[in-house]
This record gives sequence, C-alpha cells and structure tokens, in this order.
Amino acid sequence: MNLYQNEDTTILNDAINMIKLKKNILLKGPTGSGKTKLAETLKLQLKQEMNSINCSVDLDAESLLGFKTIEVVNGETQITFVEGPVIQAMKEGRLLYIDEINMAKPETLPILNGVLDFRRTITNPFTGEVVTAHDDFAVIAAINVGYIGTLPMNEALKNRFVVIDMHYISGEILKQVIMEQTQLTDERLIGQLIQFNKDLVMMAEQGQISEEASSIRALLDLCDLTTIMPVERAIKRAVIDKLEDEREQQAIINAMELTF
Repeated sequence: MNLYQNEDTTILNDAINMIKLKKNILLKGPTGSGKTKLAETLKLQLKQEMNSINCSVDLDAESLLGFKTIEVVNGETQITFVEGPVIQAMKEGRLLYIDEINMAKPETLPILNGVLDFRRTITNPFTGEVVTAHDDFAVIAAINVGYIGTLPMNEALKNRFVVIDMHYISGEILKQVIMEQTQLTDERLIGQLIQFNKDLVMMAEQGQISEEASSIRALLDLCDLTTIMPVERAIKRAVIDKLEDEREQQAIINAMELTF
C-alpha cells in the first residue's frame, strides 16, 4: 500500500523525482510521522537495496566507512578492510538512509561532504582508496527537530540536501494503514481511535504531551491491543504507561474519557 497518495499526493512522487535528479533528501518531522516508512517505500518503489545508519554521539568514521581487521587466509594472517554502509552503498548503487542525522557529533559528518555534493566521491582514510558513487547511489536522511540530544545541523551539510517536511498521516489514509497493518477490523472502533489519535496529535503540537504518545507506531500497537483487551486498558499499555510525566498521563486519560 502507498501511504503517500491520498492527503499529500506529492510527497512520494517528489521524493522519487529528487532521487532521479541525484538530490540528497532530508526528511524533517516529528517521531512517528512516517519518515522511515517513506524511506522503505522508496526502496520498494525504486527496487533498490538500502543501507541504514542510526546516528548517535558515538557515531564515528569507522561506523560510516568501515574498519580494518585481521583474518587468516590460506594459513596466512592478513589485514583486511570490512566496508561500512557508506562505502558499500556507494559501490553497489544502494540507497543510504541516515536516521536522526542531527544526533551525530558535528565533527563526524563532514567526512561525507564529498559524497553528498557534485563530486559523489570519498577518499577512504583507512585504505587511501578513492571511491566514486555508482550511478544509482542516493542518500536519504531523517531529522527530528528540537529533541533532547539533537544538535543544529552544520550549514555546509544542510545545504547539500533538499527538504521534505513530514506530517502525521490522518483520516482515510490512516484508516487504510490500520486495516492493513493491524489485527483490528472493527471500523467503528477504528474511527474512534483515529479521532483519539487526532486529539493526541493536537495536544503534542500544543506541548501538552510528548510526541511519542501521538506517533503512528503507538497507534498501531494500540489498535492491535484492542483486539485482546478493553480499549481503556489498551491505551494504558500502548500510550499512557510509556510516559513518565503524571500531567501528560492525566491529559491522555482526559482525552480518552472524552472519546470513549
């Protein structure tokens, strides 16, 4: 199913055409808004394999490019290089998905500047090899703005991307997702849960609750749980108990009582 051809028909088509133009795509949006799902959809649409990098403060050049190791070949000890996700994707023409790119230390990512601009090359600092990207190689990155642990993107890095601003899916398209990706089939209950999720999204946008509580992932878990327990308990298990702040928990309880 195509999640991006109803309320915003341009997102998927734009992303595909950007990749064909060899543009690097930066997906910007809150947790659970579908950034990773879009990257996976692009992989399927373009029929390409995809390497993924999950950024953190511990990300280093070896995590990106690879590392040297010692192995025994025909009885002889040799130093070999194990290619990392960037080098492998460049050589084999894969998609490269860089998740939460603004979680990485600013000094780590400039090593990719040549990969992300017109040169599409990198000199591997561990081997000295100059790697030029396969024609099908493309980069998709995702960013969560304003989260704890995130850092402002370096301007030189940001300027190497075009941006797609992601929003939560809703309405009929969200109903299709629930029908296809969960065990829930009760359309009346699905409608109530969609309304409940819409309320949570609005509360998250107003800063009353954490965005994780209004994510699509949480909603899909909630839908599955409603098939084995009452909806109130399902909301507690899938949403409320994930939160530490009692005020946020109470706000969701209030929204639940209004809907159910």
